[in-house]
Amino acid sequence: MAENLFDAFDYVSSKQWKQQIQYELKGADYNETLVWESPEGIKVKPFYHADESEINYTVAKNNRSFTIVQNIYVHDIALSNKRALDALNRGAESIRFTFENENTAIESLMANLPLEATQYFFYLPFLSIDCVNNINTFASKNKAKIIIELDPVGQLVKDGNWFENLDKDFEKLNAVSAKASIPFISINAGTYQNAGANMVQQLAYTLAHINEYFNRLQNINQPITIEMAVGSNYFFEIAKLRALRILFQTLAKEYNHELDCQIIATPTKRNKTLYDYNVNMLRTTTECMSAILGGADAIANLPYDAIYHKDNEFGDRIARNQLLVLKHESYFDKVGNAADGAYYIETLTQQLADKALLLFKEIEEKGGFITQLIEGNIQKKISESAAKEQELFDSGKEILLGTNKYPNKNDKMKHDLELYPFVKQNPRKTLIVPIIEKRLAEKLEQERLTQED
Repeated sequence: MAENLFDAFDYVSSKQWKQQIQYELKGADYNETLVWESPEGIKVKPFYHADESEINYTVAKNNRSFTIVQNIYVHDIALSNKRALDALNRGAESIRFTFENENTAIESLMANLPLEATQYFFYLPFLSIDCVNNINTFASKNKAKIIIELDPVGQLVKDGNWFENLDKDFEKLNAVSAKASIPFISINAGTYQNAGANMVQQLAYTLAHINEYFNRLQNINQPITIEMAVGSNYFFEIAKLRALRILFQTLAKEYNHELDCQIIATPTKRNKTLYDYNVNMLRTTTECMSAILGGADAIANLPYDAIYHKDNEFGDRIARNQLLVLKHESYFDKVGNAADGAYYIETLTQQLADKALLLFKEIEEKGGFITQLIEGNIQKKISESAAKEQELFDSGKEILLGTNKYPNKNDKMKHDLELYPFVKQNPRKTLIVPIIEKRLAEKLEQERLTQED
């Protein structure tokens, strides 16, 4: 029998720890001095102890290593195929193609690519039964591991309009469901984080988003893919992904859906900066670490220059190499569920899951996610959360190094912009107010750009 190393130490209760801490504080109030509250209303203590830990959940064991995903936008099919082959040769383990249109030639795009052992994601920013059928036929014929990413509700969230309308979109989705032998439902939950929602909101809105598909699709017999954005609050983000899996399993059980979700994680854009852009590499590294420890199945890193440069080989290579270092040199893939038993993370996971479940139930009692979007309540709540975070950034309480703390005044970016890095205004008629993604540093950066020579 293995010896418990902790038996060599005398037991110290949480009460004894608190007494010692209170003594060291020399009269200062324990709660006011050492306990802080997160935007989600979670009070974070200075230490966590086994005798105060009341965990009543289990996270399904994730013994699979995470896969390194390379994003490729398909404009030129031959070039996209070449990029995919090159990325796989340089360490990528999975490819996600974003289609430009429904007439993409699948055979040409996938020519000479390894099919049976490599996972491919096809993100479709349109809803076409013919295109899905073509992909499904190709996958069956070639035994290819393909996941289609279709999300009409996500389209409504980001664009303000359906592809056509609610009835026709779900009619098409049900037609896809009747024939597809590969996974096709995807939840683009990164929008909520990138727009400023707090973590409880992100989890609750994601769950309500998923529930619309469970309610409206006649038969879901394939795994559901969930894309989550990961921020820089290291331990909270680990707990967020763990809580997401618990919540999904809880919801799926109600529909007798026995397949686990597939989580794709990508670093958030919300804290990325135009000036001192190399710091973005540090941010994305810790965010990818959180994603790995949180149990993400696949990770698509965000290049450090993604907000202002077009796709380029150097940015893609750096982003890919960050994940290769974490996997093959830091051995982050060697332990499944590495966060198990960490009282702090376990407690955060429980609290985030509990709070998100309460908010989810509130959304469902008021008609469900789509109804709440149409009434504008979801947008209002996210705007309120984003405004609070923006105020913290503007006042210097939330720090982005190189931007609102220790900025390099000599840094010039005006002539290096290949992409417009700010929210684009596109006034038009929409069914709902879309949920707009916005970075914290945008206003400050626009002011700096106007002051450049």
